[in-house]
Amino acid sequence: MPEPLPAAFRRLAASNLAAQAAEQVALAAAPLLAVLALGAGAAGAGWLQAAQTLPFLLLSLPAGLLADSTSRRRLMLGAELLRAASLLGILALLLGGGLSLPWLAALGFLGATGTVAYSVAAPALLPALVARGRLAEANRWLELARSTAFAAGPALGGALLGGLGGAAAFALAAGLSLLAARAKAGLPDPAPAPAPRRTALAGLREGAGFVLGHPLLRPVLVTAVVFNTAWFLLLAVYAAYAVERLGLSAAGTGVTLGLYGAGMVAGAALAPPLLRRLPFGRLVAVGPCAGLLAALLMLASLGAPHGAPGAALAGASLFLFGAGPILWTIATTTLRQAVTPDRLLGRVSAVVMTATFGARPLGAALGALLAARLGVEACLAAAALGFLVQALVIAASPVPRLTRLPAATTG
Repeated sequence: MPEPLPAAFRRLAASNLAAQAAEQVALAAAPLLAVLALGAGAAGAGWLQAAQTLPFLLLSLPAGLLADSTSRRRLMLGAELLRAASLLGILALLLGGGLSLPWLAALGFLGATGTVAYSVAAPALLPALVARGRLAEANRWLELARSTAFAAGPALGGALLGGLGGAAAFALAAGLSLLAARAKAGLPDPAPAPAPRRTALAGLREGAGFVLGHPLLRPVLVTAVVFNTAWFLLLAVYAAYAVERLGLSAAGTGVTLGLYGAGMVAGAALAPPLLRRLPFGRLVAVGPCAGLLAALLMLASLGAPHGAPGAALAGASLFLFGAGPILWTIATTTLRQAVTPDRLLGRVSAVVMTATFGARPLGAALGALLAARLGVEACLAAAALGFLVQALVIAASPVPRLTRLPAATTG
């Protein structure tokens, strides 16, 4: 039996579970609250998603500079406290009767700012906590924690909102975020790797140049950008689509979103045997292929009868959206950590996050525009086209031909 991973890593994983659960409960509750209580349609829900993901586009690069030059533990702790503050703000407005769609969007933006800083700092901290040979195992456990949160959070958020109201959902999310902050406060705080003094622009240019010049990281980046654009184009209108077209309640919509998390759990559970049996590059390619199949299932739900048949296709689609891409996340994060010098990890993670997660508000805004002008059908068709493109990009690259994790890059 292999030795357990270090205690510091286990603390990081526990904080990750609580933080991801807080985020998922809130992210499931927000669009349902917008549609059911604030009168938003598909376009309004899409603009809300755009606001909640915009910090990934605007702030990932500054967060990466901080992750390579300051305490990564303090950055993660501050990020979590910022998220907790935003959730408590939404709760206070709900209880006081003053919540509006603009307030929900603004506080969602603030909470996502905390998520950005954490998401950049955590992958940069991990190689200091875990030996290189166990990075894939550690990433798998982190993704399993995230998957559990994605499975339980949306269903719980939808059930709480439908049964007890939005205040109960956001109170739970805020409490989980504060628990995550407490766990992060006890993490070790290794000093950043020494680096020559340079301007912020030069530092960012170095990180971007490394990613764009690397023959493996570049196609991974392009694939992820297209995937995230298409995914958030679809996700931006899903709550309204589920309620208005599929006939689901808030709780039913939460259950279907929870199937996305269940798929993530299944994918993370399958990761160890797949890592042993498949060449490393084939494992990377599973995610984009599963995403394409999932998009086609969601598109097929348009033609299904109202009610259970359409909901079943949507649920199966969301399950696949979780199962395949979680393998992609585990494999590509491990790939990035293996080939990137430690002194560049924060900036490289930030460049990747800016491009990939930054595509999310663009996809959500595109979903809002298409829904307003052409309807939900156009959104689902455009998303399927995007998933076809990302599958073709990774298939044409050298990544699927990798037989094992590449050697570390020096520098």
